[in-house]
Amino acid sequence: MRKLVFLTIALPLMTYAQYKSEVWSPDNGDGTYTNPVINADYSDPDVCVGPSGEDYYMTASSFNCVPGLPILHSKDLVNWEIIGYALKSLYTGDAELEQHFSTPQHGNGVWAPSIRYHDGEYYIYWGDPDYGVYMVKTKDPSGEWQNPVCVIRGQGYIDTTPLWDDDGRCYLVNGWANSRAKFASVLTVRELSADGTKAIGQPVIVFDGNGSENRTCEGPKFYKRDGWYWIMCPAGGVPTGFQLAMRSKSPYGPYEHKIVLAQGKTKINGPHQGGWVHTKYGEDWFLHFQDKEAYGRVVHLNPVDWSTGWPIMGINGEPVTNFIMPQSSSDVIMNPVESDEFNSPTMGKQWQWHANYDEKFGVSTAFGTFRIYTYKLSKDWKNFWEVPNLLLQKTPADEFTVATKIRMTSKADGQFGGLIMMGLNYSAMVVRRIGQEFQLVQMTCIGADKGNPQTEEILATLKPTAVDKTDYKPGIHEDIYLRLKVKDAKVRFSWSKDGKKYSDCGREFRMKEGKWIGAKFGYIAAESDAKCDRGWVDADWIRVTK
Repeated sequence: MRKLVFLTIALPLMTYAQYKSEVWSPDNGDGTYTNPVINADYSDPDVCVGPSGEDYYMTASSFNCVPGLPILHSKDLVNWEIIGYALKSLYTGDAELEQHFSTPQHGNGVWAPSIRYHDGEYYIYWGDPDYGVYMVKTKDPSGEWQNPVCVIRGQGYIDTTPLWDDDGRCYLVNGWANSRAKFASVLTVRELSADGTKAIGQPVIVFDGNGSENRTCEGPKFYKRDGWYWIMCPAGGVPTGFQLAMRSKSPYGPYEHKIVLAQGKTKINGPHQGGWVHTKYGEDWFLHFQDKEAYGRVVHLNPVDWSTGWPIMGINGEPVTNFIMPQSSSDVIMNPVESDEFNSPTMGKQWQWHANYDEKFGVSTAFGTFRIYTYKLSKDWKNFWEVPNLLLQKTPADEFTVATKIRMTSKADGQFGGLIMMGLNYSAMVVRRIGQEFQLVQMTCIGADKGNPQTEEILATLKPTAVDKTDYKPGIHEDIYLRLKVKDAKVRFSWSKDGKKYSDCGREFRMKEGKWIGAKFGYIAAESDAKCDRGWVDADWIRVTK
């Protein structure tokens, strides 16, 4: 009995790998890590620490993808887990905007957010360049978040961060989107109400990067340290820029500034736009992104040295590739999950739709599958840029393989479904019904955002796996294994009838990023017949391996 009691007490102290990705895990297991700490498109990341001092929470831009505002948790700033989303839709409680975002609004919606812990609650602020500054909050970042509150209504506001001062007053810094405001490269500060829900002061320009190397200054984060007000922001452009830090004795400036992180002699381009965090162990770290084109903006972690009075990041202002792990009481390896057996009644946290969710997009089943219904394409459709029910996730590494087992059920001629790599350009391998058979087809589009039509290549003709015997709305079914391999931002497709022997097929496809996001992979199901009953794809599993 004593041994049993001892084991019960000891079990929580055991160390184990909760989820180690096969394709990218930054924790080297020897007290060091390798950047990026998340090799996936979590652009414009921001981080805060909870009251325990060892629970770190990160969010990132999600644009038109739903659910939005991903919430990730870490115990050491290296090992991260997706624990939920702050937004179920864009924007819950506003019927007009919910309807607007029910169709794909590529690149619009949730731009660079900030996350803060204040007075027992977690807050996320972001700028929607078309509609204004928004805020959500919660007491439990892994649970439900309140509906969005519009703090400032208008166009052009982006990259917003609050700062609650020692006297309880609240200030907000933001950048400006040239595409809407027709000016940019300036940062403004204004006062908000103490509860952070509305502006009570007028904006003041506190920094102007126009006409200098500090052009495109944006993405500001607001802090206070040792009596100084600090704004940290990127400048110089997304793929080529650097990180600025600026300080003042007043929130309204004037601010002196210094470059504190730049590519230098490293291979890590444009290291900037992220969040600074001070740990309970007295260490300082900076999470930021690196633009990797088709793969999106991946997350790096760099140490911060304050010994000069300025936050010099990396090693002497240049980013690190390998470094000593942050001090932590945890040694659990945890990476964002990619594979999915579809055995849960809820959708896996790695998945997002391309617009506000409608139950006709797809649902979990009790049969160990996830069902994606065929989307009714518009009368004059050209490509999949209009499709809202793309079920997609971020690419998790530079090189990886995706395999999935699906059953395509077709109720009418022309219905199709399969696997897609989606971006401004895309390529999909699908099974499409033609009469009483299926075709295996590669569908590719170059310049989907420009309305260019897709091209098709028929790869094989397949007899259906099964045919409904009933004469009431019968369907035909195709069970098939589809696979794509990614290397050097290129995709090769293959397929199999038994999941063991795969046949390469189709043309090699060069990935292309989406609108402000990296390329994403997942499922497509669609048709062009407006009147027939929908078909569907039942995804049995999807597995991401080397």
